[in-house]
Amino acid sequence: MDKPVLVIMAAGMGSRYGGLKQIDPVDGQGNKIIDFSIYDAIRAGFKKVIFVIKKENEQDFRTCIGNAVRDHIEVEYAFQELTDIPEGESVPEGRIKPWGTAHAVLSARKIIDGPFAVINADDFYGREAFKIIYEHLSETVDDDKYRFAMVGYELKNTLTDNGYVSRGICSLNKDGYLTDIVERTHIEKDGNGAKFTEDGGASYTAIDPDSIVSMNMWGFSKGFLDEALESFKRFFKVTVPGNPLKAECYLPGVVDELLTADKATVKVLKSSDRWFGVTYKEDKPFVEGSIRKLKEKGEYPEKLW
Repeated sequence: MDKPVLVIMAAGMGSRYGGLKQIDPVDGQGNKIIDFSIYDAIRAGFKKVIFVIKKENEQDFRTCIGNAVRDHIEVEYAFQELTDIPEGESVPEGRIKPWGTAHAVLSARKIIDGPFAVINADDFYGREAFKIIYEHLSETVDDDKYRFAMVGYELKNTLTDNGYVSRGICSLNKDGYLTDIVERTHIEKDGNGAKFTEDGGASYTAIDPDSIVSMNMWGFSKGFLDEALESFKRFFKVTVPGNPLKAECYLPGVVDELLTADKATVKVLKSSDRWFGVTYKEDKPFVEGSIRKLKEKGEYPEKLW
């Protein structure tokens, strides 16, 4: 069985944050959130990382991240290109946004040759999350169905005080397997609770703050790539014509299609570590303080590399 590899989605435009947040340090030693993820991944057993980035950011990314970690883990790059679309289709006039997280993973399809984990570049998942996802990928094989996994977090532990977030809201059965996942692209804190809107804030619906959510930490077998490619083709036929400038093909959407078709199971692995991330510039002081506390507890050395 091939060793699991780590795929890091780092091609996001950072529009809400106001810059290329993937290379913004979160401590005094110049370490970024992505450095802590790679450090934890290496401790968990990962030997190879694939960065999915924009071609125009390649030099900055290599200088600030790739070159620092290549002595500790094998590094490869994949480029999320707006023009990497199904044969016979064309990029809508005026389209600037990337095609979403499913497309980001597909950007690495030619260099993924076995089971793989997927994470966001700007989310801190914690050491335990990498350990449990690596163990799943190392021990689990597909049979009559795809046997995927996801690390789940409680919604209330993933919200920001500084704006809205996008989360995949999960439903689980009694055995801890995912039964349904719905992408909510605008969730806000509401006192001690949470709420979401689907109409730009004209109306809101309350949502249980204890809901399990996906933070895009997935464990897939290689077969997922073929399924994602077919889903992306359908997305172009069905979804893009109605929203050509902003429609995105999300990983949770592809997973949900496979669950509905009874072609896959997704074991939800719950991490006791707290998630945190930088969606907005105002989130950064909290992240820096959290990193500092983890270092003081001995979870991480002062300088990672």
